[in-house]
Amino acid sequence: MSNTFGNIFRLTTFGESHGPGVGGVIDGMPAGIEVDMDFIQHELDRRRPGQSDLTTSRQEADRVELLSGIFEGKTTGAPIGFLVRNTNHHSQDYENMRCLFRPSHADYTYHQKYGIRDHRGGGRTSARTTISRCVGGAFAKLVLQRLGVSICAYTSQVGEIALERDYHLYDLTKVEENAVRCPDAKKAEEMANLILQVKSEGDTIGGVITCVIKGCRPGIGEPEFDKLHSSLGAAMLSINAVKGFEYGEGFAGVCGRGSEQNDLFIHNGEHICTTTNHSGGIQGGLSNGQDIYFRVAFKPVATILQPQETVDLEGVPTTLTARGRHDPCVLPRAVPIVEAMAAMVILDCYLADNTANITKLV
Repeated sequence: MSNTFGNIFRLTTFGESHGPGVGGVIDGMPAGIEVDMDFIQHELDRRRPGQSDLTTSRQEADRVELLSGIFEGKTTGAPIGFLVRNTNHHSQDYENMRCLFRPSHADYTYHQKYGIRDHRGGGRTSARTTISRCVGGAFAKLVLQRLGVSICAYTSQVGEIALERDYHLYDLTKVEENAVRCPDAKKAEEMANLILQVKSEGDTIGGVITCVIKGCRPGIGEPEFDKLHSSLGAAMLSINAVKGFEYGEGFAGVCGRGSEQNDLFIHNGEHICTTTNHSGGIQGGLSNGQDIYFRVAFKPVATILQPQETVDLEGVPTTLTARGRHDPCVLPRAVPIVEAMAAMVILDCYLADNTANITKLV
């Protein structure tokens, strides 16, 4: 069950970093949706390795093969099977890690749970498995586009270099204009220089991704235990290297008072809305029609190209010096993953409100 995400729109993933490939099965996709292969491939290209000097040098085309659920360019409502083949893995780079536990990785915990682990690139725990999420998210976006819902994420912080928290201050159409995926060109250059500096030292660095969802109608989500923000939080916290999630004002809001934080209702001549959006577009666990925005914190990548103290399978102290090709900062490649997970959550919520006839949803 832990390999399946969603309730009505469901994604089941499979594969490992150094296996033949990674892929998945999408179930619950509405029928009759035109499949834009260029768009789906573009979403994968945004995530793929080797994009710039800021990412791992592993070169993978990440070409997706659709195996089922498509007929004459449209979804049929049947499960959509897909596969992305691995073509450039260097498994020998991990041979010195076969019997060691890498600091802050899942090696020890997987060994304790299963008694066996794939040491090559982290196996199932590798961020390469997020390919499947991007494909699932791309299909979800194809539906959401027809519903007038858009999702845009961007790098808002790397290390101590941070943008202002208010996303309205930036032109989000410029996110893809630089390798960092930051809408502020000057800050993007500073972030890129920091990442390159950290990379030259054989180290890594973390940061924050901000995501904005526009056009979501009021009432999406479920009360009590399936609140919209809890679903979004669970989705984001399932992404590799994520350490925190906050929506709306988040932790910064605790410094204000209710009289400052409350979002007042008005009628703007067309519909009811709020004068402010400290709530982040979610109240009572349901969307209120305003922009939904949240922030996701990513830790520094655990694999660093410096000697680190650890132990082997028997608990004997040793020193590990990692080899191979690794990201000095995951933020640039994680932006499309955040979008993908958000898209699947939102579409799942829409479908939950239209279970009688989901094909008429669009």
